[in-house]
Amino acid sequence: MKEASEMLGVNVRTLQRWDEEGKIHCVRTVGGKRRVPESEIKRILGLHEERKIVGYARVSSHTQRDDLERQIEEISQYAKEHGWNIEILKDIGSGLNEDRKSFQKLIKMVMDKEVSKVIVTYPDRLTRFGFKTLQQFFQSYGTEIIVINQQEEKEPREELIEDLITIVSHFAGKIYGMRSRKYKEVVENTRRLLQDS
Repeated sequence: MKEASEMLGVNVRTLQRWDEEGKIHCVRTVGGKRRVPESEIKRILGLHEERKIVGYARVSSHTQRDDLERQIEEISQYAKEHGWNIEILKDIGSGLNEDRKSFQKLIKMVMDKEVSKVIVTYPDRLTRFGFKTLQQFFQSYGTEIIVINQQEEKEPREELIEDLITIVSHFAGKIYGMRSRKYKEVVENTRRLLQDS
């Protein structure tokens, strides 16, 4: 805050008041301290930078290519309605796998401050777990995540079952291969066991 106040020529209390009034967007650390993103400082100073708007689409397997195309179409339509030119990044892989090629490219682009907005159809397209943490991380680099379709709030039990099935599916796929009969058996038996309990 002190560094930001010096750059903007105001005192720290003024920045805090601006944050409370919504004139400036501050990011909060885990400890609750305010941080002013560089993009906000540039906005207030009237410095315009060209940053990309990126659409990100992901499916878990090659058999879901139709869903991948549907996501890309939905993201493109959303961007068109807002008059934005976008770059589309896409991956085929588990939302638990952080080594996805386009996902890693997106992280680097955000850290290099090349991206102003990331558009996804649902939060789990970007990451299966830790979406809020990723959102805060992106915000600290001045990048907003736009989720087109907010998922309905699930019952805690239903959400836990879905998460456990996702984890079992991920590891069963690594052990047996995503297309194997054994993989399908393990996932189906897990689903049945969890839903019947």
